[in-house]
Amino acid sequence: MHGDPMMWIAGVRALYLQALHPRAVRGVMQNSDFRRDAWGRLMRTADFVGTTTYGTSEAAERAGARVRKIHSMLRVADPDTGERYGVDEPGLLLWVHCAEIDSYLHVLRRSGFPLTDAQADRYIAEHRVGARLVGLDPETVPASRAELAAYFEKVRPELAAGPEARTVDDFLLRPPTHPLLVPARAVLWRRVARLAYASLPPYAHELYGRPAPAPARVTRGLRVTGAVLRAIPARLRWQLPPKHILRATARLGPRARPARARLTRWATPSRAPYDAPDD
Repeated sequence: MHGDPMMWIAGVRALYLQALHPRAVRGVMQNSDFRRDAWGRLMRTADFVGTTTYGTSEAAERAGARVRKIHSMLRVADPDTGERYGVDEPGLLLWVHCAEIDSYLHVLRRSGFPLTDAQADRYIAEHRVGARLVGLDPETVPASRAELAAYFEKVRPELAAGPEARTVDDFLLRPPTHPLLVPARAVLWRRVARLAYASLPPYAHELYGRPAPAPARVTRGLRVTGAVLRAIPARLRWQLPPKHILRATARLGPRARPARARLTRWATPSRAPYDAPDD
């Protein structure tokens, strides 16, 4: 799944969703220069996901330790109450985790990625490894579609489109870029951002206050975009940084290359272990 090009649109959807948690997005706004270094932040996130997906256990553990150390040093101030809290609060880490996993799964399946319900449950369960790496107790993390849906239902009263969420929304629609790239932003990036926004759940559209196209139209857009991006040869796509797939293939051999045809081997649902596999 993580070798699929629609993961980029899924990542943008995750940003939209994550911004609706006031305490979580406040931590980003007060401790990040994402508006000046959007590409760098995106690549750091992609590097972490790539490392925990395609790297060795040792590399994944190092990446997790690095993230935990950084988070432990970051504090957030609530301008209304004066409360100070850490960005590594379990509730905030869990929100970020669930928003990411839900977005990855939703966008890929809706765009035509062939995944059964049992495989989707296994995917969610396996991500408890990543949750542990960032500091969460795996037992508290949803391990199935039903548990994930129950989590979102529980947390919805806490969500709001406050000033910080509005800033993220505006940024994602019009990220700063070189003047020569403004036309490309209008033609290409705007489509990515709008499609990512349109794929959000209805309650997110209500909070942001911007309507989305009819669900059938959104699904068509995701499928068409997926078909176009998947038509680009994988070896060409994998040349983009940070090149985790190519490094994993070089380490494990050509038979380790990601291939959707291999999904049939993993049709049986299972609970993923909490420890990452060796490779």
